[in-house]
Amino acid sequence: MKIYNTLTGKKQEFKPLEDGKVKMYACGITVSGEAHIGHAYQALIYDIIRKYLEKKGYAVTYARNYTDVDDKIIAKSNETGIPADKYALDMIKHIDEQMARLNVDDPNVWIKATESMDDIIEFVKILIAKGHAYATEKGDVYFSVESFPEYGKLSHRNLEDAKNGVRIDNDEQKESPLDFALWKSAKEGEPSWDSPWGKGRPGWHIECSTMNRKAFGDQIDIHGGGRDLIFPHHENEIAQTEALTGKQFAQFWIHNGLIKVNGQKMSKSLGNSLFLKDLMDKYSAETVKLALLQTNYRGDINVTDNLFPDAEKHLVEFYKVFKLATDKGIAIVGENAEIDNRFNECMDDDFNTALAISDLYGYFKTAKSKIANGDLSVGAMLNQIKKTYSLLGLFLSDPKAFIDAYGEKEESAPQEVIALAEERLNARKNKDWARSDALRAEISALGYDIKDGKDCYTLTKK
Repeated sequence: MKIYNTLTGKKQEFKPLEDGKVKMYACGITVSGEAHIGHAYQALIYDIIRKYLEKKGYAVTYARNYTDVDDKIIAKSNETGIPADKYALDMIKHIDEQMARLNVDDPNVWIKATESMDDIIEFVKILIAKGHAYATEKGDVYFSVESFPEYGKLSHRNLEDAKNGVRIDNDEQKESPLDFALWKSAKEGEPSWDSPWGKGRPGWHIECSTMNRKAFGDQIDIHGGGRDLIFPHHENEIAQTEALTGKQFAQFWIHNGLIKVNGQKMSKSLGNSLFLKDLMDKYSAETVKLALLQTNYRGDINVTDNLFPDAEKHLVEFYKVFKLATDKGIAIVGENAEIDNRFNECMDDDFNTALAISDLYGYFKTAKSKIANGDLSVGAMLNQIKKTYSLLGLFLSDPKAFIDAYGEKEESAPQEVIALAEERLNARKNKDWARSDALRAEISALGYDIKDGKDCYTLTKK
């Protein structure tokens, strides 16, 4: 099995630190607002990676975190008047409910930043003692980037490039613009904790390093997250963790692509965020998964108006094949090693769900042909598809129930369109072809196609 490693910039054969066991950590959600499709996609990808590693026979311990204290959460607390700790807890509960609707399994270990405060303070104390961090008179603590010569090895930047890629704050007590906060001195009205440097709270980067070490110790096999986290977040995690331990932090760094909406980066400022709740109110979990997994996890996904409706249509057609087999009295039982082996081949190549899903179209075409020919081996074929692709969260529903719920339903056209269609039918009976064509154009302009039959017509919404 080969995995693309951001650290080395190439696919590498996967070998865990300890035979038969995998330690995997993925950055979770900062609970400052609704979970959006990007959060859902990231959670889905690492859930699938965990499950495939388990299929390969590994004992996987998978940890995710909730960042439940940071600048954005504090801003939301001030905006809503809800205490920051209560706001964070409420959002965690809400996000968990939405993730459950998507049928994404929980990790083995959930970690929260606020439950790791003693560990964070101890981590910072050691970095100061080792000369990798310094406290200011105001009670802030910064990591000294220049004390870690390998800084930039994940994002493949030198220090000058890195300086151009970070937001520079105005703290004159920083020794270098690249230095980042490990501990932030308390401001009035903000949540804070006691520390050797005075009241304050941790910086974002140190939270993840500490929570990771709390779950696994000094080293892990896989660290995951979105590509937007490579710099500076994951770069900073490497610097502070390896400065403390003197060991390589993660063997493999895996990063999923980002979500775009009609070609634009999804962002709050553009007002184009797709919230998970809205998506789940409209589509099934299987539809969302099929739509998202058709792209290799490292590539960006462009969400167009047709992405989810098209995925839903494909799923309905797939389920119709299951139903057709059952209606024909064919038992959906047995195994088909070829299908499972091919799936494994795809997933062994850097978890290529896109390639695995593209195979489905050929499988179902063959299955329909087998059903038409009375070939009972189709039962084993369909059963294997259900079994194998369940790892991606597909084909878990009852075929008839899915078709009834999401299959194409006839919609009656508006009265205005029906009136035009009736007038056109009369024009055709009177052989007034010019008027007939003009009415067809009017109907089309209103969003409907008209198909002629003998003394009748059919209206279809475009």
